Amino acid sequence: MRVIELFKEITKIPRCSGTHQSFINYVKEFSKKNNYVCKIDNANNILCFKENEKINICLQSHYDIVCLSDGTVPEIIEQDGYLSAKNSTLGADNGIGCAYMLALMEENKNCEYLFTCDEEIGLIGANNIEFDLQSSYMLNLDSEAEAEICIGCAGGVDIFASTSKSEYISNDEKKELYEIVIENLDGGHSGVDIDKNIPNALKLIAKTIKECGADLLDLNGGERINSIPKKAKAIIAVPLDKMPISSHKNMIITKVEADTQHYKKLDENIMNFLYTFANGVRGYDKEINVVLSSINLAIVKNNIDSFEISLSARSMDNSELDTIKKETVSFLEMLGFEVHTDGKYPAWKPSSSEFNDNILKIYKDFVPNTTLNAIHAGLECAIFKEKYPNMQICSIGPNIHFPHSFREKCEIASALKLYEITKSIVKKYH
Repeated sequence: MRVIELFKEITKIPRCSGTHQSFINYVKEFSKKNNYVCKIDNANNILCFKENEKINICLQSHYDIVCLSDGTVPEIIEQDGYLSAKNSTLGADNGIGCAYMLALMEENKNCEYLFTCDEEIGLIGANNIEFDLQSSYMLNLDSEAEAEICIGCAGGVDIFASTSKSEYISNDEKKELYEIVIENLDGGHSGVDIDKNIPNALKLIAKTIKECGADLLDLNGGERINSIPKKAKAIIAVPLDKMPISSHKNMIITKVEADTQHYKKLDENIMNFLYTFANGVRGYDKEINVVLSSINLAIVKNNIDSFEISLSARSMDNSELDTIKKETVSFLEMLGFEVHTDGKYPAWKPSSSEFNDNILKIYKDFVPNTTLNAIHAGLECAIFKEKYPNMQICSIGPNIHFPHSFREKCEIASALKLYEITKSIVKKYH
């Protein structure tokens, strides 16, 4: 159970994306205690290794976690064979992989141990890595399903739109103000969960607003660029002969008792876009049984002088990803938005290799029905395959359910089993 102890230990360390130093200090001290060299690059990635020894395999995990509330340190709950957290994400994505690596360092295994930063906000650490890795093989520990060895993943790009169009108008029609709040939806990962029919708070609130013919005064919602929104809040002005109708049981609509003579109306094209935009799965690949392409409406934010929309697109095919990006950008620009894109990372195309075959053979000694597959989410493997083209790479991990949400939980038995599998892989290649 040492792996679980280490996971609980590092969970006490602040690791929200963008937070580095506390975990860096922890790994430095841990490395020193276990006689490893510890290097930090300018991107805040961490590499640990034995000095003056030949190394054949690199184990890799990102150390940042999704925090739906800034600065959260998860409070772990252990119940019914699972680890979860009280009113927050758990951070098993990818803290459990970090715990595997730390446990193997304690066991004096001769590997390269690469802890990358800020994966959850654009694979920043992987994109900016400065280390010259020695290894011929890399085992990424960021997958989230037992009995599946990942050998491919989706590429992605984030799309950001903004408009400053608004106008102050006289309330001559005596429109009434309403506050609409929707919260406590399930949320989830906007890649692996995009085909699970999880309600999107922004699409639901847009439906209610648009269908009552309201003017939009204020709207904020969504949590992270890579999460399905679980809450949103709006203020609207509604004609006297119409009432906003709830589009979900978690939606609360409250009349605002105020004598409003004037109000600031946001650009109508905000609602035109949010209401008509085709959110979710855009294509499915039956051959590998995975979502081919998707796009998620992630965040809207009303600032003092602008309104911002953030979306995240993914595809297993780089040309399809480019198409979705161009179509979405064109649609937004046609509606008068200023648009830019960021955070693009390539798809990792599945291919056969000696490493994959050996990992599958080892894995099947523990879980006979194990398969090779690809996932509709971004993995740092895609970046590393471009940066280290001669390196053979695959990804494994235990059962982690509902990552990037308050429902996130990790199956303890699966986590322990995957550690034994990881040890067997290291034994063959270290």
